Formats: sequence, C-alpha cells, structure tokens
Amino acid sequence: MKFDQQIRNYIYGELEAPISGTYIDNYSPATGEVYSKIPDSDERDVLRAVKAAERAFPVWSNCGVKKRFRVMMRIADIIEQYLEDFAQAETTDTGKPITLSRTIDIPRSHSNLRFFATAILHFASEAHHMERQAINYTMRRPIGVVGCISPWNLPLYLFTWKIAPALAAGNCVVAKPSEITPMTAYLLSKACIEAGLPAGVLNIVHGYGQKAGQAIVEHPLVKAVSFTGGTATGKRIATLTAPHFKKVSLELGGKNPNVIFADCDFEKMMTTTVRSSFANQGQICLCGSRIFVEKHLYELFRDEFVKRVKKMVIGNPYSDKTDLGAVVSKEHKEKILSYIELAKEEGGEILYGGEVVEVAGKYENGYYLQPTIIEGLNHQCKTNQEEIFGPVVTIMPFDTEEEVLAYANSTQYGLSATVWTQNISRAQRMAEKLEVGIVWINTWLTRDLRTPFGGMKNSGLGREGGWEALRFFTEPKNVCIHV
Repeated sequence: MKFDQQIRNYIYGELEAPISGTYIDNYSPATGEVYSKIPDSDERDVLRAVKAAERAFPVWSNCGVKKRFRVMMRIADIIEQYLEDFAQAETTDTGKPITLSRTIDIPRSHSNLRFFATAILHFASEAHHMERQAINYTMRRPIGVVGCISPWNLPLYLFTWKIAPALAAGNCVVAKPSEITPMTAYLLSKACIEAGLPAGVLNIVHGYGQKAGQAIVEHPLVKAVSFTGGTATGKRIATLTAPHFKKVSLELGGKNPNVIFADCDFEKMMTTTVRSSFANQGQICLCGSRIFVEKHLYELFRDEFVKRVKKMVIGNPYSDKTDLGAVVSKEHKEKILSYIELAKEEGGEILYGGEVVEVAGKYENGYYLQPTIIEGLNHQCKTNQEEIFGPVVTIMPFDTEEEVLAYANSTQYGLSATVWTQNISRAQRMAEKLEVGIVWINTWLTRDLRTPFGGMKNSGLGREGGWEALRFFTEPKNVCIHV
C-alpha cells in the first residue's frame, strides 16, 4: 500500500483535498527533509466531516454489532496484510526503529480493531429486579458523532485505540491524527475504503490542532471527545467542552517513577529498565523517567546501567540493529537539549549522553540524541518535575519506602509507576500508596487490552481500554417496568 507525497482528508468515504488548498510540510526525522505534504484543514473541512458523520450515524448505529464486527475485522486484516508498508510509513514519519514499528506499533493497531470488534459482541447491559414491584434494565446506546484526537509518538497504535471502541459501539467518528505523524492514518483511510466501511462512519481530517482540532472539539454536533496528548492542550479541551456538557476522556502527560528495591531480580530489572527508560527514544508517556534505587544497590545499579546504555546503537532507524532512532522533530530535539542544560544548571551530573549524535550519509541532517543519564538532582527540581518526553532519565538513591513514596508522588502527574521487589507485601503496599493509574510490579508495559488505562492528577481524566472505553462511547439509559 503506497503512501503518497500529498496526503488527503478522508470524508464521507472519499479522499479529498483541503478546502483551503494549502498544505503543511511533513518532515522525516531520520533525514530532516520534507517527504510529503499534509492538508492544512480548517473548520470548513471539519464541518464537512461532521455532516458526513451525522448522515451516516442512523444506519451505522442500527446495523447491528455483527455487521460492525465484520467490517472492523476486515480493516484489521488489511492492516496486517500490508504490515510492512504501514511499518515503513510509521518509521519514516516518527524516526523510530523499524523493529518497533514492525513488532509493536502496527501489530497493536490491528489488535485494537480486533479486540473492540469482538468486545462489542459480548458487551452486556445490567438488570435489577425489585421484588414484587418492578424490573430495571440498562440500555446502552451510541452517543452519535464523536471526536478522536491522537498524538505523534505512537501514531496508528493510539489512533486505532480511540477509533476502534467508538466505531464498535455504533458511533460515527471525526478524527484528527497529529500533524507531525499523519501518514499511517492516511493509509488507514485507504484500508477503510478497501474494506468497504460505509461512507461517513469514519472521517479523518488532517491539520493543526489550533485549527482542525479545535474545530472538532467546539462543534456542537460532536457529543464526546477523546484526546491523548499534552496536559496544557488537555486543559484547553476541558475548558472548551465543559460549558456544553460534552463527555471527555483525556490521556495526558507523565513523569513516571521506576522504584527499584535491593531484593529485585537484578538481571530482569536491568534489562527492562534500559527498555523502559529509552524505548521509542523515551517518547512514550509510560516511560520511567525518574529512577529511584535503594541505597545499598545504588552504585551497582548505576555502573551497570551506564555500561548497558553506552552499548545502545543510535542512528539509521531502518536498520534492524538500531536501538534508538531519531526524535520526532527538530523543535522537539531542541526542547530535550534545553532540559539537559537545565539539569546541569540545577546541579545534575551527566553520567552518560547529553549530546547530539552525528549520523553519516543520508541521515546526517536527522534528529539524533544520545540516551542521557543524570544523577545528583533534588527530587523537586524542574528536571524531575516537568515532562521531558525524550531519552533522558534521572537516577537517585533512597533509604525507606516512605522516602521513595514521597519522591514518587511529588509531581503533578500520576500516570504509571514500576516497582521492582520480590517482597509481595511491600509490592502491595507500594501499589496502594502510589498516586498513579497504572502500577507494574516486576515488569513494564505489559498490557492487557481488557484493563482500564489512564492516570490521576494532571495525567488525565477518565479511563480507556476494555469495558471502560465502550462505556465512554455509549450513553446509559435506565428502563423501569412495573410488574
């Protein structure tokens, strides 16, 4: 499945140019060069998409779950059939290693569609019998037209994570992928056409958040909004939707603690911690960017961690040997470097990394950074409090559970945490007291799609995944029958 140099919007089953006739340059992070053009859509394109979704909703919402199941499974099959094309597009757009695109991003994308297509077949309502009086049962109906806005770090993976439950529940969708990484969403448009998805059920509008994204959020016919991205944008969406009482799901930033006790399985912990620190160049909201190590294990951990990270291969993202590819954009590279300088100003010592990586040949203008390890910082400094979203971690020793809990819970974020210990009682105590939505014990990023996903505090509002997602994309209605 070929990706075109000029991307088009997908509205009412057709690929079409933006009404403005203007386009945005799409850069390949690996080379620093423009490789395609993105529609610079505005409220006029969104209006067309909303009207298309509104027109399609009566048929799609009443066609039955079996038909929705068949169509969604067909889309998933097409993505799997063209896995290599989708993987190449994802790596070109994001700069991530092709091995990640092939084994994680694209397989998870078609798994999302299959999971929710199947889940809707088993989505049950509740009934409550009132003895000698009445019976109550709950109907769940699709909301109508919903908006789905996804980020750039896991483009198709998170795009389908939102779209799949919305479609399975019978809604029609107006979706906007990130303008930084739009190509696999465009290929998804082609897959939907090939699969025979009815016109208007899914509409994909490309462009900037402040134009196309805001128009989706503000449109009065869009009854619910699901957003993954930065906390500042999430606050803006909450402000815009609140006066209209729209349902909203916000999966936002993270500054996740990785708590390592001395009784851990050292080899398993080390292997996983290298991955949880720097997977996808640290551009995953779940990466463990603050590493706290029990004091009498600290020096052993620090030396071994630095040793292993030094061996990571940085460069050509299309090579199977590459561990870290390019960060997503020049602007993001500069942001990450500014935080490394801030860490130095705050008294941090760079144990390894902190530098731009020069890659020869066609990749010489790409956005490559060393994985960076910093120690010697206070847990309350900006480097340890603000989301960097790059290949940068800090490490600190601790003495007691109480001390490390204070460190871990000190930020505005509360998305995830990882705890390494063989003491099951300690693990349970930590899980109860950590102020996060997800706790991994002796693992990281082990995901069951049936479980609720989301964060506390400034990491978001609501939960995605499993029944939580299907509940979000439906409205409950109680029916009481007197007997």
